[in-house]
Amino acid sequence: MNVAKLENLEGERIKFVALSLEDSVAIHEFASNKDVSRFIGWPLTQTLEETENYIKKMLNNVEKGSHIYANVVLKEPHKLIGTVMFFDFDKAANHAEVGYVFHQDHWGNGYGSEAMKILNDFAFNQLKLHKLHARVTSGNIGSCKVLEKNGFELEGTFRDYFYIDNTYYDCICYGKLNT
Repeated sequence: MNVAKLENLEGERIKFVALSLEDSVAIHEFASNKDVSRFIGWPLTQTLEETENYIKKMLNNVEKGSHIYANVVLKEPHKLIGTVMFFDFDKAANHAEVGYVFHQDHWGNGYGSEAMKILNDFAFNQLKLHKLHARVTSGNIGSCKVLEKNGFELEGTFRDYFYIDNTYYDCICYGKLNT
């Protein structure tokens, strides 16, 4: 379905590169961090092998055309700091969900907002989507701020939607129309 790729897109301080199994160690640094993974929907990976298996699953999703992924790399120094994605494409309604995850050491530096701006431009100008949406766990205040800074509007809340570490969290739903 989706042949578009995020690789080689860049902002002022970051660029997107292809998701690769070769980046397993760098991805494992944040995929195995409980503080990072508890609100993103990825399973916490305990071992490098689990992270590699999850990346293989992601690459398989790319091959099937159901997902678009890219790693986020700092331009200087050249360092992988996160991953961005589009998924849950609805061809009839012409919308998709957007997501992102960053290494905890890079939270609060504006990289999420910069990545989201690149993702918005790609979704609306390249993919020609009508709408982007995001589902955020109620405890993930930083993600809510990233979306709001990029023009997403709060559309509603699903109570007790996520069940993470024996705790229920609300799902905060955001959306942005291509205007």
